[in-house]
Amino acid sequence: MSVRAGVVVTGTEVLSGRVSDRNGPWVAQRLLELGVDVAHITVCGDRPDDLTAQLRFLADQRMDLIVTTGGLGPTADDLTVATVAALYGRELQLDVELEQRIQQIVQRWRSRLSSSTDSEPLLAGIRKQAMVPQGAQSIPPTGTAPGVAIPASDSGMLPAVLILPGPPRELQAMWPEAVQTATVSRVLARSTAVRQDTIRAYGLSEADLAATLRTAEREVAGFGDLEITTCLRQGELEMVTRYAESAAAAYADVAALIEKHYGAQVFSTDGSTIDDIVASRLTGRRIATAESCTGGMIAARLTDRAGSSAYVIGAVVSYANEAKTELLGVPAEVIEQHGAVSEPVAALMAEGALNRVGVDIAVSTSGIAGPGGGTELKPVGTVCFAIAVRDQPTVTRTLRLPGDRASVRSLSTTAAMHMLADALEPTV
Repeated sequence: MSVRAGVVVTGTEVLSGRVSDRNGPWVAQRLLELGVDVAHITVCGDRPDDLTAQLRFLADQRMDLIVTTGGLGPTADDLTVATVAALYGRELQLDVELEQRIQQIVQRWRSRLSSSTDSEPLLAGIRKQAMVPQGAQSIPPTGTAPGVAIPASDSGMLPAVLILPGPPRELQAMWPEAVQTATVSRVLARSTAVRQDTIRAYGLSEADLAATLRTAEREVAGFGDLEITTCLRQGELEMVTRYAESAAAAYADVAALIEKHYGAQVFSTDGSTIDDIVASRLTGRRIATAESCTGGMIAARLTDRAGSSAYVIGAVVSYANEAKTELLGVPAEVIEQHGAVSEPVAALMAEGALNRVGVDIAVSTSGIAGPGGGTELKPVGTVCFAIAVRDQPTVTRTLRLPGDRASVRSLSTTAAMHMLADALEPTV
């Protein structure tokens, strides 16, 4: 029987959309890696009644563990610990050692600001954060707010609760120690080892993959033991499969079937992203970008990785035609003859970046992202690409990409990364 968990993200600022939830998905992924099935992620405001309702709902759904994030600060609206304690019938008690530890942290922080650390409101806030439910285990703060692990109720009607801070940096730093608490360890001890494998494809539709999975359901023994989810993201189709070790043969058969039907589209079977692949293949080479419609998004994608300075030399955002001419050396007459959005111009942009920046490979984009600017021959979504490689013929390509301006730019960036991966692929 699998271990099930629910995550409650608290904070009116998250509920209202002023702040995006980064904690729920992060916690869910960590739990999945530990073999825990995450059944629910819920969001509620900073209201005790609403938080209590969320906790009761998850308890009714037979969760083994509830993880809450947020509501652990020193202010009056930080009520998570008190609310959970009240539901579980546990009185709050002052942890003197914890109080002193928080005070030392605050004192170091305030001393940098030359502020007093002994004001009455500040001391009251510190004491509030050091109140721990009876029988619970506090988790040392990574900011100023400690975490709390509360065991399941004796009746078994209320599951174990792990209370974590809201700031993502603090939560993530606290996580390793939090999962080692006695309360969480007891829950995790009941989980079974689960493997997770990811297959990524480009140019494959969800409908085609779904049809193949229906075939696999009929033909592959043990298919029902696989938990398969698919997601189309930025033009790539991702298939994530979770399964027990006993179902490894079934997964291998499904993976082989997908490889048989879509080998040309599948670019990763080990979880590697296209960014991983491009970075690996750029080892020993230098790259530059020349971008118009993508406005530097390819360069941003390349430089998002630590260590990218070893291969990314520079980028030219030549949005205007004059910039294409002055910065990249594209003749004005070529732009006049073919239009800025054309393969000849894209080719000259890439070659200009290759030669002027002095690199081994360059990629360019020129397109119509919209919402205006399209014509009958070149509608919105038309994007021209080029890859220039030292001492090799320049490769060009034109795509008609769907969606709004943001989608066209995002899909163009992904397409450029895949063109780079193909151009950099080692030859046998």
